[in-house]
Amino acid sequence: MKAEQNERITRIGPGTPCGDVLRRYWQPAALVDEFNPRLDPRMAQRPVKAVRLLGQDLVLFRDAQNRWGLLDRDCPHRGADLSFGRLESAAEGASGGDGLRCPFHGWKFAVDGTCTETPAEPVGSKLCERVRQRSYPVVERGGVVFAYLGPEGSEPPPFPAFDCFVAPATHTFAFKGLWNANWLQAFEVGIDPAHPSYLHRFLHDAPLEGIGDNAAGKQFRSASAGAVGGEPWPMTRIMREFSRPEISFEAQPWGLQITALRPMTEQLTHVRVTNAIFPATFVIPLSETMTITQMHVPVDDTHTYWYSFFTSFAGPLDPEAMRAQRQQFIRLPDYLPNAGRHNDWGFKPGEQRTDTYLGMGEEDINVHDQWAVESMGAIQDRTREHLGTSDKVIMANRRLLLQAIDTVLAGGTPAGLADAALAPQMRGPDTVDGIAPAGEWATWWRTQAQAKRDHAPWTADAPELAPTP
Repeated sequence: MKAEQNERITRIGPGTPCGDVLRRYWQPAALVDEFNPRLDPRMAQRPVKAVRLLGQDLVLFRDAQNRWGLLDRDCPHRGADLSFGRLESAAEGASGGDGLRCPFHGWKFAVDGTCTETPAEPVGSKLCERVRQRSYPVVERGGVVFAYLGPEGSEPPPFPAFDCFVAPATHTFAFKGLWNANWLQAFEVGIDPAHPSYLHRFLHDAPLEGIGDNAAGKQFRSASAGAVGGEPWPMTRIMREFSRPEISFEAQPWGLQITALRPMTEQLTHVRVTNAIFPATFVIPLSETMTITQMHVPVDDTHTYWYSFFTSFAGPLDPEAMRAQRQQFIRLPDYLPNAGRHNDWGFKPGEQRTDTYLGMGEEDINVHDQWAVESMGAIQDRTREHLGTSDKVIMANRRLLLQAIDTVLAGGTPAGLADAALAPQMRGPDTVDGIAPAGEWATWWRTQAQAKRDHAPWTADAPELAPTP
């Protein structure tokens, strides 16, 4: 890849070609949990947060009527930081109704950016009627506040009815963490079907008993669907013993459906079906009854928040237990990882020889991905890479991204979720991880996915899943 192309697909600030593409899609701005006073006591008095998203400084707040507001952070008077503003409520007798007031000169703004007061101006002044702070559409879905940063006045696309967003709160859990690297390399690690056989390889297997769906980093310790001679196999063994997957992909309305086949015997094949939702989301199986939907949102060019949505197709989840497990590795309230370049991501040479391929622990495989992403550098230099056949999904996704950039530059609508005409097809998408009859894997996996969906306690109320081409 040429250096100019690498710049084109990684830089996301205002006015950049790739930034203009990403602004046509809904982007996570914050977890709803970040406004929970029990998790962040500061929120009990003042539910206001400074947010940096796509290289823009914003302020997110919730007024007394529980309405979300997302505004540019610099006050339109003289540029002071509105994240230090006074959150006022009409119920408390504040003038100007509910809103955020700049402490510099008292200018006040409602959640829609309306300026309701400029109190230092002369009595009768109409200045506030001519001032409006840029505000951004926000919606709350799946425990996350999403923002649309598209061109001012443009209509946001319909919000997708993916499983993680239509499942009830009892069956979903959202969490996030920060990586010190560019958004694209974060996403590309996640859609790479070959890397689990190496990056997440365990050199020995553990008993399958006692490994539940809520385990923080043990998804490769659980069993795949199906069996070999009546014996369930953990993913660790499959990934380790069959490390040269046959990778293919199919275009879907949302992006790419990815299939990795690992032939085991003449009769059996391991099949893993995942999805790359353009521009920066993947959907993978965690177990036979749970999926992970992970979004990668640029903070700026060199920092990325990943947002993971865990969706259960069986029993309800325990959010307290899931949060506690992840807080061992990621610190609240800023969701910063304990591991990083400063401590070699917890690398242990002895462990690398005896227990794991990487040497960075078994309890939190998220740090494995963090190392892969961050060790490339803040922005990967793709002019130095040498891609192979196993990178075909990476190459296909880059082509989609370059096409989307050209489309937006030409005044068009980019593919996938940004296209309102495709909204009815934004359902599911299905995944599987299992041991299938070799000659029937294509039928087998769809049967498994449909059975999972049919047995879920909430899917009867979810939008009907559109047929997959």
